[in-house]
Amino acid sequence: MTRLSTGDFDYDAHGEGYARQRRADPRIAAMVHAALGPARTVLNVGAGAGSYEPEDRHVIAIEPSPAMRAQRPAHLSPAIHGIAEKLPLDDLSVDAAMATLTVHHWGDLATGLAELVRVTRGPIVVMTFDADEMDRLWLGEYAPELFAVERGRYPAIAHIAAGLGGGCDVRPVPIALDCTDGFTDAFYGRPERFLDPAIRKSQSAWGFLAPGVEDRIVSALAADLTSGAWDAKHGHLRTQPWFEGAVRLVVRP
Repeated sequence: MTRLSTGDFDYDAHGEGYARQRRADPRIAAMVHAALGPARTVLNVGAGAGSYEPEDRHVIAIEPSPAMRAQRPAHLSPAIHGIAEKLPLDDLSVDAAMATLTVHHWGDLATGLAELVRVTRGPIVVMTFDADEMDRLWLGEYAPELFAVERGRYPAIAHIAAGLGGGCDVRPVPIALDCTDGFTDAFYGRPERFLDPAIRKSQSAWGFLAPGVEDRIVSALAADLTSGAWDAKHGHLRTQPWFEGAVRLVVRP
């Protein structure tokens, strides 16, 4: 059997424990679910462990990685082995589609987006990072190499919107201080979390750094947290209830 691509990051080898750190944040989930409108059948492409899937609708989940499919909780429907670029569905067969923090893993963005358009009658919701807005997060001061990796991976918002046929609404996603989804922006006010290897392991960009770079970043941040230098510059973020970073919803109505 031909092996289907799992994208630019090997979740089969490095995805263990991902679901423990990357739990859907309920406030972000509410935004995603509202954007799906009244759809009763929802396709989730790059479904991973099932984050952000609405539980009150019929969901068809597509995920290429066995390790990620295995982490789906028992109350969710099993995911189908497949890739964005070749969806196993008929034309216009689902009411709505979603793709959350996954398009940067796709081997062919244009083909994957065209497939979403082909199979979806109504709204398409893509959650991604805007590479042009990543410097809103202070982490770039310590980890410019990490942000360089991310800018090279995340497709431009305009390209996503164009691939969905245009006419899309781009919505900033506010991040709460206690956000439960462990992507980078979630820890804008909890810098110590970046010292935890389990947190970094659940953020795929760290896996693309050259040897020694991750250790240098972590050591520099740890030193500034110990000395108080981080708090002198960014300490106000520890009590800031919301942060508007680089997370965006691209919504085709």
